[in-house]
Amino acid sequence: MTALHGGRTTSLLSLREAERLAARYQVPVGDVLLLGINLYGISSELGTHRARLRVGLDMAPGVPWQMIVPLNAAGSPFILEGDLLELDGEPVGTVERIDADDAVGGYFRDGGRAATLNPNARSRCVGCAFCPNTLEAAADPRLAEERGLKQLLGALSDQHPSGDLAEMEEITVSTGCFEREQAALDHLMALRSVLTEVDVTARIGLLTSVIRSADAFARLAAEVSPFVLRLTAECFTRRDVMLKASKAELTASQMPVLLRGAKDAGLDTSYTYIVGLDDRDAMRRGVAGLVPHITEFPNFQVYQAHNSIMAGFRVPEADGLEFYLRSRVLLEELVGPTGLRPVAWERYRPLWYFEFAGESLVGA
Repeated sequence: MTALHGGRTTSLLSLREAERLAARYQVPVGDVLLLGINLYGISSELGTHRARLRVGLDMAPGVPWQMIVPLNAAGSPFILEGDLLELDGEPVGTVERIDADDAVGGYFRDGGRAATLNPNARSRCVGCAFCPNTLEAAADPRLAEERGLKQLLGALSDQHPSGDLAEMEEITVSTGCFEREQAALDHLMALRSVLTEVDVTARIGLLTSVIRSADAFARLAAEVSPFVLRLTAECFTRRDVMLKASKAELTASQMPVLLRGAKDAGLDTSYTYIVGLDDRDAMRRGVAGLVPHITEFPNFQVYQAHNSIMAGFRVPEADGLEFYLRSRVLLEELVGPTGLRPVAWERYRPLWYFEFAGESLVGA
């Protein structure tokens, strides 16, 4: 049974097929279902290119998952009817708290203990070929430094579950618009200054590939820490085709050197990587080279194709769900021995939900 999705033909997933795959790869059925939602998206009448939402599976109703997926995937086997989520006609869960992923200034995660900030006009970053930002409305004007950051934190304080920003433990700056190292440093130092004024000691994390020098690492350690550098690696091959210039000029061979330098300076280190853009051999080599230089579990993401053009950037074997289940096993073998594990609330398109290599992640 097949359907057209994003301009290509894909095999529909059923609950029986999810159970078969779960048994074959020795993973929870819930992980297969949530991986499938990430890969295929959701078909609905909402017509939203991409949305933030919470998904609760019937098999684990007390464990909601925050996800970002397209809601206009006409060929997806996952159908949203009201707040009910069906898989190939069978009810499998519910969906709630749907918000368009339109690059808003910020929002909370992990019950208010973490926040994601987009303080530098993420929607203006349109360089990487696979990025869906160009499909979304721009709702995030570029902020002036300290003044704008104070306003943003003030607005977030009103939305915080308890109203106390001091409860935050992690603040992730998620933006692709720092084209120069100095601009990123200036922004991070301004953010730390504003946080200190309101007695917030949370660790700051930045998704970036422009901070690369030993001097920058030293300044971050001295003036911004606690800090985690989350290198936007994304892929190891075809970087000149897939990525904007400021990312593409960082080669795969330079990545271990960069992360080692940041780690040696006393910073926490990690990276983002999109599963589906490289073949398995390239993924194996690249990930193995970075393993010794990370202190946090990498952000491995399922590649989402929002249209037929984006689907064309995937390696051919990444069109089906089994590629991601096999990749999951491979990545467990590579990263598992470090003792690092996925943190459920941090991920939007992860390969792990309920378990990692047989270890329970829920509630951890």
